[in-house]
Order: sequence, then structure tokens, then C-alpha cells
Amino acid sequence: MATITVCVTDEEKDFLASVAKFEGKNLSEFLKTTALSSLEDAYDALSGDAAYDEYLKNSQSRPLSDSLEEYGIGESK
Repeated sequence: MATITVCVTDEEKDFLASVAKFEGKNLSEFLKTTALSSLEDAYDALSGDAAYDEYLKNSQSRPLSDSLEEYGIGESK
């Protein structure tokens, strides 16, 4: 397992440690899960923006019922 070092002030470390304790996690696990969650959210937002931009370039759409039928979810006509 790799180790990453992050430099923070003593006050920042105390704050992070207290939030981690409140969350019921150790400091390392808290920082890891918080950072990864934040990055995943940012990636999802960028992906959504890119998909929307692509849609705006070619805004053809089709009825939802067609998509549902294609995937065997909706009722057939």
C-alpha cells in the first residue's frame, strides 16, 4: 500500500482529527474517503456537463417509451 504525505498546520490537523473522530473514522480513512468522494463527484459533474454539451450539438431525442422497450423494461405497443 502506498503512503501519501500532506503538510498541514497543527490547527488544521487538530480540526481534521476532530471531524474524523466525529465521523467515527481514523484520520487516514477520513481523508481518503473524503478526497475520493469529492473527486468522484467532480468527475460525475464533468461527465454530465460533457454529455449535455454533446446533446446540445445534436439535440435529437426519442420518446422514453422507445428506450424502455429497447431494454425490455416498458410495455410493448
